[in-house]
Amino acid sequence: MNLDFFEDLKKKVNKLVVPNSLRFQLLSRTLVIMAILLAVIGFVQYFYMLKFIYANNALSIQKQISAVSPEIWEQIASGGYYSDGRNYRLTFNLLPDSTIAVIDSLGNLTVVTNSSNVKSVPQLSAQDYINALQDKNSLNYRIVESAEGQEQMVVLQSVENRGRWLGVVQVSVGTNYMKDMLIKQLLTFILLAVIALIMGLLAFIPVLRRILIPLSNMVKQVEKIDAGNLSERLPVDEGQIEINRLAVSFNGMLERLETSFKAEKEAKEQMRRFVADASHELRTPLTSIHGFTEVLLRGAMNQPERLYRSLKSMYTESERMKKLIEDLLLLAKLDRLPKLECIERDLNELVLEMENQLRLLAGHRKVSFNLNSPSKCWFNADKIKQVILNLFNNAVQHTDPESGEIEISVGPAEAGIELKVKDSGHGISEEHLNHLFERFYRVESSRTRKYGGSGLGLAITQSLVELHGGKIYVESTVGEGSTFCVWLPKEPLNIEG
Repeated sequence: MNLDFFEDLKKKVNKLVVPNSLRFQLLSRTLVIMAILLAVIGFVQYFYMLKFIYANNALSIQKQISAVSPEIWEQIASGGYYSDGRNYRLTFNLLPDSTIAVIDSLGNLTVVTNSSNVKSVPQLSAQDYINALQDKNSLNYRIVESAEGQEQMVVLQSVENRGRWLGVVQVSVGTNYMKDMLIKQLLTFILLAVIALIMGLLAFIPVLRRILIPLSNMVKQVEKIDAGNLSERLPVDEGQIEINRLAVSFNGMLERLETSFKAEKEAKEQMRRFVADASHELRTPLTSIHGFTEVLLRGAMNQPERLYRSLKSMYTESERMKKLIEDLLLLAKLDRLPKLECIERDLNELVLEMENQLRLLAGHRKVSFNLNSPSKCWFNADKIKQVILNLFNNAVQHTDPESGEIEISVGPAEAGIELKVKDSGHGISEEHLNHLFERFYRVESSRTRKYGGSGLGLAITQSLVELHGGKIYVESTVGEGSTFCVWLPKEPLNIEG
């Protein structure tokens, strides 16, 4: 049974004795602090008890001196008694290395008893004896070193007989026996302290293991988490404030990582689609140009009519490819957040400056303006002109050339100015609304390609609006038309790339 106990204890200790482990550090540092505290308590107790024993022994000796009849001390001081003790008896409980002496009022010292172990009697200064003679009620003792180098305690007690001072009785006793007794007590205390530390170690091991259970559970839970499994979360109610705070912080980090991974995944998917769409858009005009070039090389260049049609088609495709490349370069430039120089202007004035251009683009479509003053805000005129042209061209492409109606309105909105471009086209279904501003996204690819669109116009428009700190959104009803709304802030923005 005992062997099993010690084997079990050995296994527990081996688990804890890992220098870099939290358990070992907590246990070792706790034991070190307890050991230091016990050592300090032991030494403080030693010196306090030493002083207490000195005072207690001195008081006992003073009481024994006071118990002797004053007449006896008077006769001893006057030389009327022999010092060999035949004619008087002093009832003192003293050790063999103790001495008794009497100092009269004139300073004469008479040795009453002298141990064979003590060759000389300690003698204090005259002032010490005078102080003892004047103060009979106080505890008066000194720790001195004898001529033989032994430490002794000298106790002084004044004696009087019928109101007349007789002198001072001096009793000296060695301190070795008192120190030996204290050392034995100190050793006993150290032994008990070591036993207490061992018992504390045995009791603290299971307590420490129980305290660290939440941390161990957290480690096991974290080991289950990897890049493909970021949905795991740590429990945040383990009954320990520090562990709970760590769990909350770790869960927050996992949420941020999960969001980052999702954003990265979406960005990669968008980039994949972007590259695929850009390749597709560039391949189409290049294929056309290549085909017409092949036709020309086969002899069409000698036929004026076919040569003209081929060159015209090649020119059209090259223009479309040029426009696509320019849009891509513009988007890349906008992604780097270039510096915008904005000034405060009335947006109505900018729209009126573009009126003739817009009516020309509209053809036979009806164009109306609803401008409400004042509509001042901070913007870059060239960039906002491009926004208006993109939205207006989009409205033109999706309205009937003869009966279509387009309305441009400008007016104040909450903390800013709102520009709206409304058309009477066929409208946009709800499933497409959230994707309209994605690059290369087209509701009807065949219809837009007819007009030379590549699906980048609205993406460019959104980037330009966001550079101004604004927002763009769309409202649409199928069969009734669409309204593109641009909100611009009134306050200037410090936008730098």
